[in-house]
Amino acid sequence: MANKQPNYINREKDEFDKDLNPQPMAGQNVGAEANQPGRFERTAMDVDGLQQKLEGFSNDELSQIPILKPGTRLKQGATYINLNDPARQEFTAMGDMEADDNNLFVPKDEVGYLIWNRLTGVER
Repeated sequence: MANKQPNYINREKDEFDKDLNPQPMAGQNVGAEANQPGRFERTAMDVDGLQQKLEGFSNDELSQIPILKPGTRLKQGATYINLNDPARQEFTAMGDMEADDNNLFVPKDEVGYLIWNRLTGVER
């Protein structure tokens, strides 16, 4: 005997989906938003005062540290640090997180491991 599901489960598209979830792929690591063009408009070299916070980094190294522009969604499950956080602790992003003017988010997958380790204070 075939298991019949109620009609509301079989509906292909709920009429309220767009209102309840206008950006269903936001924060996911797939789809058009995963690799937004222009999500890095600047590097640590371009941020005033950051050179003093990141003592010991050369200008070349600072230019290799991309910073997410405000309004860019963080990738769900990806690892980041905030250069405005004095502790610079790694965190895992959730799908609803987005960069703003108060944060300088650096994605781990865009930085070489030697620079990342120095940014996070790992000695070896």
